[in-house]
Amino acid sequence: MAFVPYPLTRSFLFGLDAETAHDLTLGTLARIQHTPLIRVVAQPRVDDPVTVAGLRFPNRIGLAAGLDKNGRCIDGLAAMGFGFIEVGTVTPKAQPGNPKPRIFRLQQARALINRLGFNNDGLDAFLANVKRARFRSQGGILGLNIGKNAATPIEHAVDDYLIGLDGVYPHADYVTVNISSPNTKNLRALQSDEALDALLSAVQERKVALAKRYGRQVPVFVKIAPDLDEAQVQVIAATLKKNGIDGVIATNTTIAREAVKHLPHGDEAGGLSGKPVFEASNRVIRQLRAELGSSYPIIGVGGVMSGADACAKREAGADLVQVYTGFIYGGPPLITEAARALKARG
Repeated sequence: MAFVPYPLTRSFLFGLDAETAHDLTLGTLARIQHTPLIRVVAQPRVDDPVTVAGLRFPNRIGLAAGLDKNGRCIDGLAAMGFGFIEVGTVTPKAQPGNPKPRIFRLQQARALINRLGFNNDGLDAFLANVKRARFRSQGGILGLNIGKNAATPIEHAVDDYLIGLDGVYPHADYVTVNISSPNTKNLRALQSDEALDALLSAVQERKVALAKRYGRQVPVFVKIAPDLDEAQVQVIAATLKKNGIDGVIATNTTIAREAVKHLPHGDEAGGLSGKPVFEASNRVIRQLRAELGSSYPIIGVGGVMSGADACAKREAGADLVQVYTGFIYGGPPLITEAARALKARG
């Protein structure tokens, strides 16, 4: 177990502005991750191996992209027991993201709203951090999440994704194409029929070339939004299969506000995550499983706050489960609880 009970840490962090707390946490982890001080937060990783998309995951619980956008803290986060970690979203060029304040806690709803806007240090800095990480050599699975720069016109978005894919491919266990953040203008338009087909066709063609160049197959996943109707999910599922995409991550944050509009900050622009997105995410997962069949890899994410929630994601059809906002509220104990619950479920 970690030496410092998370409720004490959370009380301190929640007394700070949300983005200040976020930056302080990542900065501290980055400094201590390769020192004996990492024992303060370390805990054993639950052993529950499973093979998905040709990859052997040490357990079914992973960290969703967005927490560590620059890949600075991979080993620090790994010490907490994740079976897999996804970092990014990274864009080809560094960008500051949207103006602050841009992260808001909705504690009553166990939720967050963020409008960060893919703030990151760019592909070169990201890759330098990824190369220093030891997680993969210790058996962990590392996903690298790629997106487009805000300044890149949507009609040239494919160019940014191909630059990202070229850069991350040699260093990833899997690559995620993020087309579902609500915080980059027009990005979700890439989930529409023709735009998605064009993007995924180009990505798959480049992936085939990269596999030949590096002599290894790296699965590609696509991350989609929860704010999709049945017809849209059906089209996405068909397009994923048509283009030979290896898996799907469902879902990103929601733009819906019905569950939180009465709360302070409930009407802030951005993506809502945490408990309020749980059912919407599960609905998309269930439909994807029905459309894609029993063997197609699905990573479920959205509102996992407990071991029971993780199991509900599995019941909906997810092979693997990611946490983010639940990790903010529950800390490292959530990782162990969820991994144990999924192991017991089988």
